[in-house]
Parts: sequence; C-alpha cells; structure tokens
Amino acid sequence: MTIALGLGLPQMKQYAIGRDVPLVARTAEETGYASLWVFERILFPEPPAQGLYGIPGLPWPDRYRSVADPLVTLTLAAAASERARLGTSVLVAPLHLPFQLARSLATLDAASGGRVVAGLGTGWSLDEYAAAAVAPFARRGAVLDELLDVCAAVWGPDPVAYEGELTTIAPSEVGPKPQRPIPVYLPANSPKASRRLVDRADGWMPAAMGPGPLTAGWQKIQELAAERGRERPVAVTVRVNASYSAQPYEGDDRRPFQGSVAQIVQDLAEHAATGIADEFLLDLQGTMRDAKELVDVAAEVYEAARAAGV
Repeated sequence: MTIALGLGLPQMKQYAIGRDVPLVARTAEETGYASLWVFERILFPEPPAQGLYGIPGLPWPDRYRSVADPLVTLTLAAAASERARLGTSVLVAPLHLPFQLARSLATLDAASGGRVVAGLGTGWSLDEYAAAAVAPFARRGAVLDELLDVCAAVWGPDPVAYEGELTTIAPSEVGPKPQRPIPVYLPANSPKASRRLVDRADGWMPAAMGPGPLTAGWQKIQELAAERGRERPVAVTVRVNASYSAQPYEGDDRRPFQGSVAQIVQDLAEHAATGIADEFLLDLQGTMRDAKELVDVAAEVYEAARAAGV
C-alpha cells in the first residue's frame, strides 16, 4: 500500500506568510500531498537558557528566529485547500490555555470540513515556558493530560462540564463542535509519555532518525499496547526534518534526510521498508530560499518517492 505523504507549510522568516502559505497549500494538494503540517516555536532567546532540544551546547538554528503562529498558518492553508488534512506537529500544550486551544481546534475542524489532526507535545524550551507557559516546566505532563481531558469534554456532547487544575467549565453549551472526532497524535519520548500515547491517543508521531531507531521505538509501543490491553491500532505519522541540497551530500557523516532529492527519497524508502509508517510528514522549508523553491523541490520529491514505490 502506498504511504501517504504530507508537507510542512512555510512558517519561517524567509517566507511571506500571507502570500506563501496559500500558494504552498494549493500547490501541495495539487501535487498529491495528503496533508499539510505546522510546528510551534514562539521565540528565539539570546542567549538561550539551554541548547536546542535541551542538549547542552547545541545552538538554536537561525531559521527559528521567526516562526509564524501554527493555528493562523493552518487557517490560511484551510482556506486555500479542499482535501488535505491539516496537522500540528506539534503544538506545545503548556503554551496554551486548554479550553481556548480545544475551541480553536474544534472551530478549525468545523470550518475545514473535518480535516484537523492534533499533534500535541510538552516541549523542551525553558525560555518558551518562562514567556508563555500556563504552568511550570515541571508540570508539563500534567498540563498535557488536562488538555486531553478538556479536548474530550469540549469536543463531546453538550452540556460540557469540567473541573481541573487549570480549567473549570460550568455546565455549558460549547460550540462549534468538530465535524468528526479529531485524531490526537502524541510523541513517546519517555515511559510516561509512551503510556499516555497507548492509553489516550490515536497515533504516534516520531521523528525520523533511521530505520533502526524507528523499529525499536515501534516495538516498545506495540509491547506496551499489548500489556495495557489496547485493541485498536496505533496510527504512525513519521516526521521527516529534511535538509535539502541541490547536490548530493558527500561524506560518511551524512544524516538521514540530508542531501539531494535522490538521497532524501532513498531514506524515505528505507524507512518505508520497515512497514511501520502510515504517513511521512516531509518538512523541507528550513533549507529553502523561498516558496517557489519549496513547491518545486516538494513536487520533485513527491514524484521521485512515488516512482520509488514509497
């Protein structure tokens, strides 16, 4: 079976958001991409309290200096497209009030004809938490749990009622409702996060770091799902952060999805061969000069991937 391909929308500083997001959304859908995706970065600290992803000494990339709001970006894409699913990979749950985020996602789903996929996580940036979080970093897991509870309540039948640490909803009518149940995808970067995924989510959203790590992570999730009695399957969307170059990358230190279109497609094929992924989310925007290059390379990757049987 052919694996679905999704494309990351342009959010970074080299793009004119109001013009380029609709252009890329329309063109990607016409090319054949099944979904359109956004990520979340809210600021660029100078100097940062910690390295990228919390890794000491790892610098933040310059492309994070300006990243458009994910829900505004998805709204622009929704208006410019008709069929593609609209996903978040990921929204950092503690940077949002649970009730407001649940309503925003429900409204976007209703407006787009039932196309939203909610990828949610807890983030890692202490600077982002200091600027915008609704609870301390140490409480990030609890905030995500409450967000999941609030989403289930707000997206469900009226009257809606909920009482938690951050949210109190008196019995109320809350609308609009999503057109259909919004799929929730979660990462699984720790034992607790893996249990949350198995118990509460529709799908898993790992980052592509090689077929070996993907297979090992999937095996752990399957074992945990069996242990906890999960009967329904776990969908898998693999996030691919590609670093494109016009020429092939030479050298033994090439990272997965670094290099030419042929190299990126080769890595897609190797990951696809594991039989794990239902979908690849291909984010090419970081190494593109502008929207024209993004849509051109995205089309070339799509055609080459299909020709390779991905």
